[in-house]
This record gives sequence, structure tokens and C-alpha cells, in this order.
Amino acid sequence: MSVERKVVASKVAVITIDGPSGAGKGTISRIVAKKLGYHYLDSGALYRLLGLASKRHNVKLTNIKALSTLAEHMDISFTTASNGDFSVHLEGENVTRELRTEDTGLLASQVAGFPEVRVALLKRQQSFAQGPGLVADGRDMGTTVFPDAPVKLYLTASAEERASRRYKELLGKGENVSLPALVEQVRSRDERDMNREASPLRSAEDAIEIDTSSMSIQEVTDRVLNLLAIKGYVPHP
Repeated sequence: MSVERKVVASKVAVITIDGPSGAGKGTISRIVAKKLGYHYLDSGALYRLLGLASKRHNVKLTNIKALSTLAEHMDISFTTASNGDFSVHLEGENVTRELRTEDTGLLASQVAGFPEVRVALLKRQQSFAQGPGLVADGRDMGTTVFPDAPVKLYLTASAEERASRRYKELLGKGENVSLPALVEQVRSRDERDMNREASPLRSAEDAIEIDTSSMSIQEVTDRVLNLLAIKGYVPHP
């Protein structure tokens, strides 16, 4: 069963930023969305929310029909505070911090592998394409969800660098983690995401690829904004 590639009939400008976990796409996407005054879609949060919701409602990950129904009817909301902080709510509860745990990430990776689940979430993702524009962050934004997006970016980085970033993030939160274990988790998730049947992780043929391994957030931001300036989305520096 393949994910339906339905083109969204809309004149809304969509910028897709895809890539593996830890490449920096979430951070860059939020910066770009704020810079342009566009809406922001964290598609990975939808799968994390579904994983979390399945756990809370005791839905087994083997029950694809129940997962698909839950995906279609989840009570979720995204808010951005005046200071730029992004928060996610599930059934009225702020679950932003819980979504970033390794356990929730593992659940997300598992439910995202089911074609039926991806189909159930497809229209919800496409509904984020509203004026004045959208920056969509994920793994299949430019290949499946918004295949006709006028601007597609693909951020990547080595598994070691991405694991190191996550290691520092978790240490900052006071969590006891192992860097070698994180490297292995990153590689395992890459393999799972790249080889799944439904919308595997890959760069769209017309996407611009950026390797962020040796780049700072500011350097990546400058590169992306320069590319957008060339395409007429922001003024040239």
C-alpha cells in the first residue's frame, strides 16, 4: 500500500525541509518560518504525538486499524509564543517536553513505518498549507506530502555528528546517556526510515542538499536564507 501523492490545489508558497533526525531541520525550519512570517509544520511531532497517544490509550502498535483511526482523530494543537517558543498539546495537555524523549521517538519511528498511518496523517499535514505560506519540516515533505513545493531543501549530517548533538542536548537536560548507544540508535533509525515501504527517507530529486556536519546553526541559517533570497522569498543580505 503506497501513500497517495495528492497534489494540494493551492497557491500558498510551501518550503519543505527534509532530512534525518539531528540534521538541524527543525531548528532551521522554525527560524525560516519566523523570518518569513509563515506557518510552521513539524511533521515529526505528528508521529511522536501518535506514538504517545497510542501509549496513553493502550493501542497496540500491531493494531494498524486502531492506529490509523487514532491518527485521524487525535486532539492536537500547536502554538507559538511571542518569544518564538513552540509548544505542542495533546488532548489539552502540553506534551512538548515529553515528545522529545528517546522513548517517544522510538514509538514515532515504529508507527511511521505503516503506510495506513501515513495515509491517515497525509491530509492533516497538507491542511497546514495556509497563507501567507508554510515551512514544512520532516522526512517526506518534499517527496510525498508537498511534491509540488517550489522550494525543497534536504539537510543531512554524519551519524556521529547527529548523535553528538543529541548527546549534548540530553546532558543539558540532566539525563544520563551513552554517546556510543546514541550513535547506534541514530544509525538504526536511519536504516529503518530509509528502507521502510511507505515514503522512505530520501532527498527529492529537485531538492537542494546541505551537509550541516561542520556548520553552526548560524552558518546553516545564512546559507538557507541566501538560497531563499536568490529565489525571491527574502531580501538579499
